[in-house]
Amino acid sequence: MDLQSLVTFGPRVGVAALAGMAIGLNRELHGKPAGLRTHGLIAMGAALVTAIAAYLSPADPAAVSRVMQGVVAGLGFVGAGVVMHHDVEHRVEGLTTAATIWMVAALGVACGIGLYALAVASVLLALVILVLGARVEEAFLRRQRRPSREP
Repeated sequence: MDLQSLVTFGPRVGVAALAGMAIGLNRELHGKPAGLRTHGLIAMGAALVTAIAAYLSPADPAAVSRVMQGVVAGLGFVGAGVVMHHDVEHRVEGLTTAATIWMVAALGVACGIGLYALAVASVLLALVILVLGARVEEAFLRRQRRPSREP
């Protein structure tokens, strides 16, 4: 890989790592099992393999497409590792973290092919969902628990 390739592909990997870390920080602050480092490394790895495929096969979009399929499918297994099913309590936990793991892999792919604006917009939207989503859910749950007023 020459200097020009490093200038082209280096920022893709770096932006992906930062994007993943931004999502991971949210998970870290909520005490989840996969945090800043995990999310950053997943996004960076996805960007790296995507960038390598683009570098090796610039005239073959199908090659990059196959790498994307592998990343998305492979990270589904990593995400499944953070999902816990509690039989006694009839509940599942870790689904949001699993979803963020899958999402940062997609962010990495977007960065790996140079779609920075899409990646940044997706990070911002994901953070809105993670931060505001919990508040909206809590508000609905509080409203559900109120006794209804019969006329």
